Amino acid sequence: MLYLVHHGEAMEAQQDAQQPLTPVGRAAVERVGVSLEERGVLPVQIWHSGKLRARQTANILHAACNPTATVGMVRGLRPADSSEIMADRLMGEQRDVVLVGHMPHIARLLRRLVGKVGEVELCVFPSHGVVALRTDDEGFTWIEAWRLN
Repeated sequence: MLYLVHHGEAMEAQQDAQQPLTPVGRAAVERVGVSLEERGVLPVQIWHSGKLRARQTANILHAACNPTATVGMVRGLRPADSSEIMADRLMGEQRDVVLVGHMPHIARLLRRLVGKVGEVELCVFPSHGVVALRTDDEGFTWIEAWRLN
């Protein structure tokens, strides 16, 4: 399974240039972590963009879902990155992986993975939510399994 996650609510850049999670955002991510753990989500990898809010979200999910998972920054998850970078990296992926990213990139990545590139209105990503994808053919075609808002 692949889990796409939009980072938790973050401070505005005018408040803090690094844009850490707000207290409300942190609490919401902790609830998401509990929900994921209750669903049996057990990732072996948790990848984030390297930006503080994504890293904080990844660390909270790491503690909630699988403290033995590897957590790290990977190229291709920043807001302006091409969705092709991560789509190519995920080709053939069979492990359970959590990706923590940003809008609009994470929404573009979802559309690319499920074959709906350009269909913005038909394939909306939940703000600060999660979309779980499964594959039936060794990671070459992804299908939405469920989502958390």
